[in-house]
Amino acid sequence: TSFLAFSETLLFSLVGPEDAMPRIVEQPPDLLVSRGEPATLPCRAEGRPRPNIEWYKNGARVATAREDPRAHRLLLPSGALFFPRIVHGRRARPDEGVYTCVARNYLGAAASRNASLEVAVLRDDFRQSPGNLVVAVGEPAVMECVPPRGHPEPSVSWKKDGARLKEEEGRITIRGGKLMMSLTLKSDAGMYVCVASNMAGERESGAAKLVVLERPSFLRRPVNQVVLADAPVDFPCEVQGDPPPRLSWRKEDGELPTGRYEIRSDHSLWISRVSAEDEGTYTCVAENSVGRAEASSSLSVHVPPQLVTQPQDQMVAPGESVAFQCETKGNPPPAIFWQKEGSQALLFPSQSLQPTGRFSVSPRGQLNITEVQSGDAGYYVCQAVSVAGSILAKALLEVKGASLDGLPPIILQGPANQTLALGSSVWLPCRVTGNPQPSVQWLKDGQWLQGDDVQLNLMANGSPDPPTEPSSPPGPPSQPVVTEISKNSITLAWKPNPQAGAAVTSYVIEAFRYRESLACKPGKLQERAPMFLNSRCYCGRGLLVPSPRVRRS
Repeated sequence: TSFLAFSETLLFSLVGPEDAMPRIVEQPPDLLVSRGEPATLPCRAEGRPRPNIEWYKNGARVATAREDPRAHRLLLPSGALFFPRIVHGRRARPDEGVYTCVARNYLGAAASRNASLEVAVLRDDFRQSPGNLVVAVGEPAVMECVPPRGHPEPSVSWKKDGARLKEEEGRITIRGGKLMMSLTLKSDAGMYVCVASNMAGERESGAAKLVVLERPSFLRRPVNQVVLADAPVDFPCEVQGDPPPRLSWRKEDGELPTGRYEIRSDHSLWISRVSAEDEGTYTCVAENSVGRAEASSSLSVHVPPQLVTQPQDQMVAPGESVAFQCETKGNPPPAIFWQKEGSQALLFPSQSLQPTGRFSVSPRGQLNITEVQSGDAGYYVCQAVSVAGSILAKALLEVKGASLDGLPPIILQGPANQTLALGSSVWLPCRVTGNPQPSVQWLKDGQWLQGDDVQLNLMANGSPDPPTEPSSPPGPPSQPVVTEISKNSITLAWKPNPQAGAAVTSYVIEAFRYRESLACKPGKLQERAPMFLNSRCYCGRGLLVPSPRVRRS
């Protein structure tokens, strides 16, 4: 018992009342470091007396510069192991491994957790570099690369034309080594580089070119055209695309008009002197290596109305029927109607002019009159109208017994002013015409002369025997020619008589129109009324011979 007590007393005196075994208070972490970069493995321990720190790699003690000047690792006062520069090669990897910190004093030892030190690596060569790609606008595009081997596994990003490429939700996505574009735009074209990076650094692949071609699209489409026959027409067509599209034109169900079309520098189609045969659909075709586009437009050619069958003058007896042909053509087909001159009523196909139904027009434009009456005599006008223009033709209906050939009395030559010696003879001409033959009477100073006056010898045509005239009157002018008719006027032209005679000082125009009774009388010019016209010279010598008559239709 005495020996045991002595031993315990001796041990207590050797350990001391405050000494303690080592205890690790800061564990070294796992490290992933870059080659050539400094690194530190911390380890802090407590104990009394202060413990010594030792490091072990993969179970073998690590030599530090304190023990071996050739060693490249340093033991810091805190107990941390410092690597001024991580050494790591393809064959030699002296710093990579599993490290353990051990703290010792005379009471014992304490070991830290095992901490791994790994060196980040990124090889130089890409296992797969992206390749050049050609797509069309709107198509998907995928570029792919496989990054170099590395530790840790490198992440992949992309650059376009030297700038970092960002993802766009729903359109541009980066997954692993794939760059995916669901809908390419023209602006996506450029040079793309795959970038691999980790702690060891960054590597860039070779550049790949993305070419975004553009299918043909129309900047200006041809439009539907409506033109008159013989007019030119121009169909515009403007396109864009990459590569620039080739343009051509075609006519559906036909050929382009030979010798009359031209494809101009702006790709428009120009046609000269269009005709009805040119009607149809014209198509502008644009093509390049990635696509084709077409745009069509129609051409409608309006042809003014033309007469196929001209109405002819006709003469019928009362009670008979008569038909006036008036067949027309045009594009669009013209509307046809008839009108009697002097009447405001219009007669259209399948429409009766009056309740009796004697007047009608067939769908082909034929005017039919049944049970003709004397009052139906006159001019009938056929008119054809469309958006392309109008045309008219007229024909005369003569009813027997109601002829329009009757003429009013016309004085062909009247008396002229004369100065004579007392007791001499005088010849006062008065040549007349008319149908029926008119009678002739004379007035002197406003009083009717009686036929039994012994001083008056009335000749056959109402004139006394003619004495020799001292000078000849001018001859009648030529028959007037109607040169223009408007709503309120008519223009006539004639030529003076080439025979010599007294000087002409003026001309007089005489007009005779039909009344409803079919008789005629001189009067005021009326629109669309049948009439006769003649001109007469005036030279201050009385009423001279008129020109031949002209009938205005």
